[in-house]
Amino acid sequence: MYEVGGPEVLREAEVDRPRPGPDEALVEVAVSGVNFVDVYHREGRYTLPLPFTPGTEGAGTVVEVGPGVTDVAVGDRVGWVEVPGTYAEQAVVASSRLVPLPDDIDFETAAAVLLQGMTAHYLVKDAYPVRAGDTVLVHAAAGGMGLLLTQLITHLGGRVIGTTSTTAKAELAKRAGAAEVILSTAVDDLAAEVKRLNGGRGLPVVFDGVGAHTFDASLAGLRPRGHLVLFGAASGAVPPFDPIRLAQGGSLTLIRPSLGDYIADRSELLRRAADVFDWVRSKALEVTVTGRYPLSETARAHSDLEARRTTGKLLVIPGADRG
Repeated sequence: MYEVGGPEVLREAEVDRPRPGPDEALVEVAVSGVNFVDVYHREGRYTLPLPFTPGTEGAGTVVEVGPGVTDVAVGDRVGWVEVPGTYAEQAVVASSRLVPLPDDIDFETAAAVLLQGMTAHYLVKDAYPVRAGDTVLVHAAAGGMGLLLTQLITHLGGRVIGTTSTTAKAELAKRAGAAEVILSTAVDDLAAEVKRLNGGRGLPVVFDGVGAHTFDASLAGLRPRGHLVLFGAASGAVPPFDPIRLAQGGSLTLIRPSLGDYIADRSELLRRAADVFDWVRSKALEVTVTGRYPLSETARAHSDLEARRTTGKLLVIPGADRG
């Protein structure tokens, strides 16, 4: 990318073959995951120095290593997250950020589940430890992130109230385990409907990856001393607000976490990834891939994601352009 903006700024370009430096590995990219953080980078909301190759999640095979690399070797199957440059045929990644893939985890599964799976992991384990019996609101419950969160919360014994924009998406959320689903386009007072579905009471926690469009309702749907976990901004950034609203709502807490801080060291990265793979094996997490795009159609993947035309996970397949 040579400029920030809408999906139209995503264009293919030929560049020199990258070479790994010290403590880096060159990976042949088999699959790249598409995430809202990629949209934020493209828009310039999260700034990266121009020019840059977007995409932050991928899986593939190590084809070359630089000096000092001991974490991986040529031929290893690996996945990674939080590393820009995955919308490409090859990518250079710090070897300490590569996750070796077990034999029973294929490239598509790894690229579809690592970023969102580890995000779901820290959300329900650390940002707010979900306990059996908790009733939890998950916004956009039929999206890639929402489906994983709904499955995990249900696996931990929680009860999910989800929001979706269509009845078809509501059915997906219910199949993932949501006890109740609210059509956000069909209610005038979302917080009141949430409380009605919870016996007139507010909730202990709301997981909100939508942002601007849902923030006020998320706060209003909490009980005193409730927690708003704002982990994304799919509808845009939340405008500045007076923190006194948290006190007026009943000593509420707001956290705006980011995955990078929860996988800051290699041991934590590998621990979370191993848990996610275990959940996939046990079917506690079922990965739903609903869109596969060749590298040349990455802009269409972004357009589909932003227009909410999709459910589940979207993937970019570099090799698809070669037939």
